[in-house]
Amino acid sequence: MSSWFLLLVVLSQVFLVGGQIFLKHALNGTEKGAETTIWKHVAPFAYGLGLMTLWFFLWLGLLSKADLSYLYPFDALGPLFMAFGASLVLKEKVTPRLRYGILLIVVGLLIVGASQ
Repeated sequence: MSSWFLLLVVLSQVFLVGGQIFLKHALNGTEKGAETTIWKHVAPFAYGLGLMTLWFFLWLGLLSKADLSYLYPFDALGPLFMAFGASLVLKEKVTPRLRYGILLIVVGLLIVGASQ
């Protein structure tokens, strides 16, 4: 596969993870005791839906161009990006066990990527 194709695969996962982080951020303030208005959460919610919509259509386009058996393992980039994004944006803790799991995912993706 070309480098453009791989860039689009990575971009699709960035859209998915970004959308999920925005949605989580929007929903964090809706817990009991949060003294904010609902309007404060509309923008992050809309951004999350927008990014996930971009992911959906980009993923459909990628599916039409590549074998599912090749493309689907790259969906595993999500946990890697999610752990990184959640630690930066949502201030979640990344444990050593999570780091080892992410390392295994990356090694698996390298093996799949080298197969084409």
